Amino acid sequence: MNKTHKGTVLIIEDEAGFQLIYRGVLENEGYEVLGAQSGEKGLELAIEKKPDIILLDLILPGLSGYEVLEKIRTNKITKDIPVIVFSIMGEHEKIKKALELGANYYRVKGINSPKEILGQIQAILEKSPSK
Repeated sequence: MNKTHKGTVLIIEDEAGFQLIYRGVLENEGYEVLGAQSGEKGLELAIEKKPDIILLDLILPGLSGYEVLEKIRTNKITKDIPVIVFSIMGEHEKIKKALELGANYYRVKGINSPKEILGQIQAILEKSPSK
């Protein structure tokens, strides 16, 4: 098992099943994984822990993913953290809105596998100046 720490990923996702799947795939690859099951908790963790990248669902209890994204982009601590929105909603308007609010990428759950999203995370973090 690779013990090299590759970075910290915050998963903001209310479904425990998705949290578990992504946590397993990412930890297996050497990432530290933080998890939040509500928008408020995710935002709190983003500010407190300043992860290297955030995986953000749009449908969340409390603050929606859109609201979380807006707050991440307007906070000086979190504004430069790459955000991948991953949602079951694949409609053009939803994707366009997330990208306009500052998401770096938008991936649709069920169409993009955890391995594909892992590849996206690796590519983003390899380009990141802090790595």
